[in-house]
Amino acid sequence: MTSRPIRDASDAGTLDKFPDFPPRDDMQNSLHLDDDAHQAILRRHFGNNPTTVVLSEIPVRSAPSQQEGHRIPDLLISFDVDRALAVKQKGYSIQDQGKPPDFVLEIASSSTAKEDYTDKRDDYAGFGIPEYWRLDPTGGDCYGVAIAGDRLVGGIYHAVGIEEVEPGHLHGYSEVLGLHPCWHDGRLRWYDRETQRHLLTPDEESEARITAEARVRELEAELERRQGP
Repeated sequence: MTSRPIRDASDAGTLDKFPDFPPRDDMQNSLHLDDDAHQAILRRHFGNNPTTVVLSEIPVRSAPSQQEGHRIPDLLISFDVDRALAVKQKGYSIQDQGKPPDFVLEIASSSTAKEDYTDKRDDYAGFGIPEYWRLDPTGGDCYGVAIAGDRLVGGIYHAVGIEEVEPGHLHGYSEVLGLHPCWHDGRLRWYDRETQRHLLTPDEESEARITAEARVRELEAELERRQGP
């Protein structure tokens, strides 16, 4: 990717910062991301690069000094930017980062569902965010659909196709991430078509490691039996 001129995050004295926003009434949405450690999973998948932002619940604006018009997506991903700058500013400034985020996702709640697919959708398109996705853990009670994605074409969002690969498992494809955001029986998952498997949660990784270690011990024991005394 082409590097972009951005502000020096170390210049804290002159750095514009986002104001502190009061807690939202839908903060429980982030639990769907925290429970399976999605931020950690995605950061590792993308190489833990300091030029990659993978954060939840940070405000997005054209500039920190902008008085109105911010949005706080449940998940924000952006490549070829400065993660340290976003952390120091306590938000994502399109002006200072030199580009809009590449991907944002909202998780449905009964209090914000309508806004997610109306006003927020318009605002994210206005920011120039290439992809906007929405996940409804209820399977459609809030949004009418379990998962939906929009891709920006000519300044207008167009729906991404969603496929039901099996009952309770819905997949879309994110061009900017190179991954399939998935709804699996109420859970958000990420499918990598290159490895042909989902990105593993920490619990799944631990289980796989324990299983592999147990299998190694079984093979070693079998080899000892065959070799005899």
